[in-house]
Amino acid sequence: MTSDQNQRLAGRVALVTGAGSGIGRAIATRYGAAGAHVFALDRDLDAAERAAAAIVAAGGRAAAVACDVTDAAAVAAAVTRVREQGGGIDLVVNNAGISVLGAVHTLSEQEWDRQLDVNVKSVFLVSRAVWPHLVERGGGVLLNTGSVLGLRAERDDAAAYCASKAAVLMLTRCMALDGAAHGIRSNAVCPGYVTGPMLDHYTSAQPDAAAARAAVAAQHPLGWLGDPADVAEAFLYLASDAARWVTGAVLSVDGGMAVA
Repeated sequence: MTSDQNQRLAGRVALVTGAGSGIGRAIATRYGAAGAHVFALDRDLDAAERAAAAIVAAGGRAAAVACDVTDAAAVAAAVTRVREQGGGIDLVVNNAGISVLGAVHTLSEQEWDRQLDVNVKSVFLVSRAVWPHLVERGGGVLLNTGSVLGLRAERDDAAAYCASKAAVLMLTRCMALDGAAHGIRSNAVCPGYVTGPMLDHYTSAQPDAAAARAAVAAQHPLGWLGDPADVAEAFLYLASDAARWVTGAVLSVDGGMAVA
């Protein structure tokens, strides 16, 4: 593959969850361009297959794996499959996530559980499943998708989402400490609002979708919404040897929203 002259991830096997769309697909695509053998995990197998096919069409190596990352048995089976087909695992991106809208007093218990299961429990399950393998290999990289809303609160409809992403950041830091002696680096990227399905889900739930989208864009000091590719570049850096002395870090890629 020649689209990335540096081939910064050549020879490495990457497992990316939520790779069927949005930021996850952008990360998988970027890793493929950088030489990684990408395994695109998603609950939606068709979406994962489209992501993998695009990487292959561009000259890279990729395969799709159907996986419900909230199911421990499914996660264990998927990790085993990636290890067997890829010859090992070097990079893991815990990206799968959803946004459940609502304030504490409006959320049902089921909605709360669903938000935490997909956004937090999945990080635990995938990381737990791959951990012994990374230790055996002498190290590896765990990367987690946080959010600017894990760093700052938002009123009215983001209680569960904010709580889930704050939990991901603390889990990232704990795994950095636990993994350091084994050569396992753990870092997180906190995107602002980027174009894609999750933003569309949020704006479509508002009385005026266009006005909501404009208001969201205005929250970023740089003045515009991000693109999934912007976030993928941060994930590429953290996965590469350029970040070999970086662990426990939380990198904001948010147009300045966290400091606004």
